[in-house]
Amino acid sequence: MLFLKSLMMGLAIAAPLGPIGALCIQRTLNRGFAAGVAGGLGTALADAAYASAAAAGFATFAAVLQMVSAPLGLVGGLFLLWLAWKGWPRGASPVRAASAPDSRGLWATTATTFALTLTNPATILSFAAIFAGLGLAKTASLGAAVTVVGGVFAGSMLWWMALSGTVAVLHHRLPEGFAAWTARISSLMMAAFGIWALWSGAAGLFPA
Repeated sequence: MLFLKSLMMGLAIAAPLGPIGALCIQRTLNRGFAAGVAGGLGTALADAAYASAAAAGFATFAAVLQMVSAPLGLVGGLFLLWLAWKGWPRGASPVRAASAPDSRGLWATTATTFALTLTNPATILSFAAIFAGLGLAKTASLGAAVTVVGGVFAGSMLWWMALSGTVAVLHHRLPEGFAAWTARISSLMMAAFGIWALWSGAAGLFPA
């Protein structure tokens, strides 16, 4: 039951279509299934890192998050704005999925989404709230901690594989300009989240 609860928590955190979800869809359309899964792996690893910190000591974890959430929000906001600028399609040629992205590109994709997830204030807050709400903050044994971390990672990874697989399968059935429009929407979404993160981070550092 503990593993199932943790798996469901991983799914719940990963499933909402935020900037990372939009980025996953965009990369799957542009570079194929492997690139989407590579991005999902980075997010799942970041979720597992938060689960490890929470399992090690929830009270300390929450206190540390409260102290660093504002600067992380600023870093994450700037990161999102950079990704939005980089992801905006340029030129009139349609974007097509690559059949075999190189391994260096996949590792870079994993590292990017790992860093983005760690600096995303929404992920931090939702993780802490769900962790406490399910009563997982009370688990103290090493075995329970490993189960929680494994469940969170599995749930998050399950979602990203399902999302990337669905987009990859449907890609060739979509209109030719769909990938370019998705890239535009994704960039606008990331820019909006980036501005919100910068505003929240600045408000935390310089309260009225």
